Amino acid sequence: MNKRVVITGMGVVSPNGVGIPAFLEALQAGKSGIEFVPLYEELKFSCHVAGRPDFVWEELQGNYISDVTFYGLKGTNIGYGIRAALDAWRDAGLSTDNDEPLWHAGLVFGNSTADTEAMRNVITRVDNKEAKKLGSRVVEQTMNSGVSAYISGRLGLGNRIITNSSACATGSQAILMAYEYIKNGYATTMLTGSCEHVDTYVYGAFDSMRVLSRKFNNEPERASRPMSLTAGGFVPGSGAGAMVLEELETALARGATIYAEVLGGATNNGGQRQGGTMTAANPQGVIRCINDALTSSNVQADQVDLISGHLTATYADKAELNYWATALNRRGDNYPYVNSLKSMIGHCLSAAGSIESVAAVLQLKEQFIHPNINLEDIDPGVTEIAGIEKIPVTTLKKDINIVAKANFGFGDVNACLLFSKYK
Repeated sequence: MNKRVVITGMGVVSPNGVGIPAFLEALQAGKSGIEFVPLYEELKFSCHVAGRPDFVWEELQGNYISDVTFYGLKGTNIGYGIRAALDAWRDAGLSTDNDEPLWHAGLVFGNSTADTEAMRNVITRVDNKEAKKLGSRVVEQTMNSGVSAYISGRLGLGNRIITNSSACATGSQAILMAYEYIKNGYATTMLTGSCEHVDTYVYGAFDSMRVLSRKFNNEPERASRPMSLTAGGFVPGSGAGAMVLEELETALARGATIYAEVLGGATNNGGQRQGGTMTAANPQGVIRCINDALTSSNVQADQVDLISGHLTATYADKAELNYWATALNRRGDNYPYVNSLKSMIGHCLSAAGSIESVAAVLQLKEQFIHPNINLEDIDPGVTEIAGIEKIPVTTLKKDINIVAKANFGFGDVNACLLFSKYK
């Protein structure tokens, strides 16, 4: 089978906007969601800033989950995931009240770790011989598949239910898996996305690697600086992104609004060979992933209008741009437009691919290119690869038909998606 797959609903919990209307407005305005976090200074971290959604946890009660389910979820990635997923489902015009399983509808939803704060509570209680005080919900809070279990149970999804985890490529890979299930006839509808909650323990682990931005603690909105000469590391972010993917015929039959089409994609691994390591990409792996994505999508390299890059504000930015140039055989003024949402929201780790994919699709639907903020001092090495006019610092109104979205994660894992304006 070779079904066409379209996007009919989206939801987002982002540091610069919760919900599609607020997020779209932030994208078009180039609004930062990075803020100073006093606790991180108190803990003596080097980086004191983060991207944190302005999220009212109590709004989950009743509107999204029962009071009983709500217990214990405050502050976890599960809460972010539930909000984004149900918003996407409702945005697609689908019912949240289903008495029987929806055998045609499934879920692929990823994250990076279980709730480490809940795990700390487990360890403390057990070590203090207080296991009986843990409560009956602790397994749900700590199992990695908790987010998929909560979402699928809330909606009654009866097809494939998968929790994936591939570091920073998690979100893009989840969307690709959901697309493939529909394309190959295993489901007609898939809810997909990913979520991340960067608690103090996750944050501290990255801070210890000295890969976080630490020169702009007093100017948080300027701290995330992809492609900048003064980029000094990434800024951790939290949130979730979600999409409803549908077989085109099913979407048209029920009169659904179509945001965009998923043309295809690819995922691979560089094998931690030929320069690839746990934290660095094998160049050939990235290039092969991009080329395989183009092939699977039946897209020519010169048809790509916009690259939604991984671009984390580290030394890897120039290397990534060069991988794209090699894969597409396009440089200088012939380079596609390129932007990095991380300049506004930081690096949302396992949620990066899903939130950035929502942004990519909104740019297709509304025909604009969001700016790269904090790029007043673009790295000259970047402009040797991509023409400076192809790296916008203000919002552009442009006719764009195809966006390439890629993410690259620890473990040398790569994922690339091709989205198109629906025709």
